Amino acid sequence: MKVIYLQDVKGSGKKGEVKNVADGYARNMLLPKGLAVEATPANLTKLAGQKSSAQFKIDTEKKAAEEAAAKMKDKKVIIKAKAGSNDRLFGSVTAAHVADALNEQLGIKVDKKKINLNTEIKAFGSYSAVVKLFTGVSEKIDVEVIEG
Repeated sequence: MKVIYLQDVKGSGKKGEVKNVADGYARNMLLPKGLAVEATPANLTKLAGQKSSAQFKIDTEKKAAEEAAAKMKDKKVIIKAKAGSNDRLFGSVTAAHVADALNEQLGIKVDKKKINLNTEIKAFGSYSAVVKLFTGVSEKIDVEVIEG
């Protein structure tokens, strides 16, 4: 019997995969537990629609990431921080600070987890960071920390 997997089944198949399995396995295990549905023409059409919609979503996200990368290209983000003696910062400048500055200064919303600082920023000066916007789409930005 041909089935379409709705979830990953260890040792059997992955979500969205169409496979030919034994009738008993399909009737007694996959179908009752909601792990798969029978591969009827209607279900196959529905699966194709889901795959094309997922691909469209990936394409639009990648295009948006490329546009954001173009906006960030050769830009500098300025972060104001308070310092104590010897020009040492109170705490440090984190990826969250850089993400907030990107949003305020360039209008680009980026998750702090996607920002990779090369070094810890604990003093005034210029630093570089890599922003990973999407798989294969990243951009290097300059981060300048000034007293404020």
